[in-house]
Amino acid sequence: MDKDSINKRFIQAVSTLFRDKGLTKAGIAESLGLKPSKFSEILNNRMRAGTDTIAALCDKYSFSPFWILMGQGTMLVPGELKGRSKPSIAIPYSYIERLQKEQEASQTKSIGQPKAKPLAAIWENTNIKPIPLVTEKAAAGFGNGNFSIEEKDVKEYYVIPKFRYCKVDFMIEVSGLSMYPHFIPGDVIACTILTDQKFLQWNKCHVIATREQGIIVKRLMPSEQEGFLTAVSDNKEYPPFDIPVDEITGIALVVGSVGLE
Repeated sequence: MDKDSINKRFIQAVSTLFRDKGLTKAGIAESLGLKPSKFSEILNNRMRAGTDTIAALCDKYSFSPFWILMGQGTMLVPGELKGRSKPSIAIPYSYIERLQKEQEASQTKSIGQPKAKPLAAIWENTNIKPIPLVTEKAAAGFGNGNFSIEEKDVKEYYVIPKFRYCKVDFMIEVSGLSMYPHFIPGDVIACTILTDQKFLQWNKCHVIATREQGIIVKRLMPSEQEGFLTAVSDNKEYPPFDIPVDEITGIALVVGSVGLE
């Protein structure tokens, strides 16, 4: 992890606010909760921006934390990725945690030196919560009223700024090609558990937990048969089929996805 490169990209991002938006140094510093003198030290590369400052910059000005922290993707959060509407920012929580620990370890312990904020507080202040990516086996139980995610079932936690205004209960990886080209194998989808079928959104992607077939990802439509729902694939090689409602143990709405090229 190259902390100097992180600081360089932070300064580059701030420079675009001066150039493209005409914002002042004092105004940006205030919006980030920094004293102007400390902000100047960061911009002059005499002090590194902390993870709390980076999080605030990304949240307030739509910069990509994936780009600032890891040097990948674009500087600004894109609205679309090659025609597929999906957030492209998914940072492993473990990466941010490691950055935070390194920052704390390297921080001067002299009197008056502010301590780094606890990691959880940083993302709480920006309304960005770590989301668990769980195994398919664990996700299959989401229809149970006592459903809870245990640590052993979590593959990784992700920080996805674009999901901060969504209620996301868990994420799972897509397998198979039935939803191609909307989803491809390896894409990660964010799911909101529906506790009442009246909140189904027709023709939207849902994750359906079934007794016989396990977890499936399909678009849902009304069925001509009473007591059934019609599951529709985006891949036309997979024909629609009906699912008995009493075979469904849980339904979650897919509110977004993250994919790699």
